[in-house]
Amino acid sequence: MIKKFTGYALGMSLAAILLSFSCNNRDAGLIKVEKINVTYTESGEDFPNPERGFYRYSEVHSSNYTVLNADELKGYRSPQSIESANYQVSSTLVFRYYVLDDVVNTAISATFLTNIKKDFEAARAAGVKLIPRFVYTTTAKQGNCPEGFICPLYGDAPKAIILNHIAQLKPILHDNADVIACVQLGFIGVWGEQYYSDFFGDASNNGNQDHKLTDNNWKDRIEVIKAMLDAVPADRMIQVRYPQLKQRYIYGVNAPLTSAPLTESGAFNETDIARLGYHNDCFMASSNDFGTYEDYGNSSTPRTSDGTVLNTLKDYFKADSKFVVVGGETCSDDYSPSNDCEPAGKAQAEFSSLHYSFINAHYNTAVNNDWQDGGCMDNIKRNLGYRFVLQSAALPDNTIKGTVMNISLNLKNVGYASPYNKRTVKLILRNTKSGEVKSFDLATDVRKWYSGDVKVTEGVKIPDDFPAGDYEMLLSLPDAYASIATKPEFSIRLANNDVWEAATGYNKLNHTVKVN
Repeated sequence: MIKKFTGYALGMSLAAILLSFSCNNRDAGLIKVEKINVTYTESGEDFPNPERGFYRYSEVHSSNYTVLNADELKGYRSPQSIESANYQVSSTLVFRYYVLDDVVNTAISATFLTNIKKDFEAARAAGVKLIPRFVYTTTAKQGNCPEGFICPLYGDAPKAIILNHIAQLKPILHDNADVIACVQLGFIGVWGEQYYSDFFGDASNNGNQDHKLTDNNWKDRIEVIKAMLDAVPADRMIQVRYPQLKQRYIYGVNAPLTSAPLTESGAFNETDIARLGYHNDCFMASSNDFGTYEDYGNSSTPRTSDGTVLNTLKDYFKADSKFVVVGGETCSDDYSPSNDCEPAGKAQAEFSSLHYSFINAHYNTAVNNDWQDGGCMDNIKRNLGYRFVLQSAALPDNTIKGTVMNISLNLKNVGYASPYNKRTVKLILRNTKSGEVKSFDLATDVRKWYSGDVKVTEGVKIPDDFPAGDYEMLLSLPDAYASIATKPEFSIRLANNDVWEAATGYNKLNHTVKVN
């Protein structure tokens, strides 16, 4: 339905209006103004959008490097079957394990660094982004130890080696930030999950009698986080494995579980607290996600993992995660039936309350298959991260050069999270005859388009020398980096029928404005 609203200049003759223009007093209230209310239809289609959704898994070893293939990565953007899975996914994210297996006691080779650059080049060409994690081992060595399936020595590296490696990686991470979605902390422990470690405290049953971390363990971990925050560009976030790790980085080794989470006033400003997100690699695998929500103690306090600890840390995570990047993977289908679809489980509710943007398409498929069988997989595929539905817009039917043109957009984010990386929202005016495009940056911050209703009301100044004519109105949400800003694959698509232009990456507002 389209409804027209009309307002009229009051008590003004044509001569007076023309005089007001000649004096550069271009007040839209002095002329006839018409606004159109345009409504839009929501799409149920599952389509790729940047920096969200099911990611594809990739692993490479420094001892035997195979560079990513751009054609293969590009194929991920279309629906593909996953090995041992009963579902298909389209992906714009590629998780990349960089296993530094042959440099545990030496510097990273120049060849390895060159190959990483080639990986980023492939991602850029393919229209996807990487989630890198640098580690030393992904191998669980079985043996005669309390844990059994994994025993020390684990094979990670000492702090001095890690810090040197981070320094080597810094230039590459800065040069390729455009195709980095976020970076996972990595480095410490098997799989880079900061748990089974030879040098930073072993929090497992294989460790000390108290199974806790000491003050020095925390300080060493904090030093690695600090180095990573410096090595990764300030406009990119770092994911840590456990919420307590963020608390103790921000507030110190004695930080209580009740430490304050991030709030909107401190978010998205490139400070440390605003840049630390989470990767939970045991999403809903047990009551506390296999140690995700535990108090690991310190030199003066014990390790604890009761219900109070669980609830306190999860509440912290829920509040903090609204403003930072969250992702990970499932890891077990044996201990937690709650990771099934509703109503028997609560998988979708958990994704929503913890603001998940992405999850592993490959692991654990036993869990993910249950979502397909249970009927919620389609919802999860659509709603991981953001999903913006344009509901209606109040748009001008005409406007005058030299005046402010006001627009109002009503959207709904039906996804679990808002975007975590900055990007500019642009109003596009495209001449219906010449095809010439004019772009206006809006002030709204897409990272604050949280789940739920979103209203954007803004005015854009039409320049005095703007060519008169009829202009299509479109909305563009391109990447912030100039290197990929014009690539449609990196622009956000609205979840509406008949709005997306695949060739340009623009979203049509299905309305034309006349500029006089």
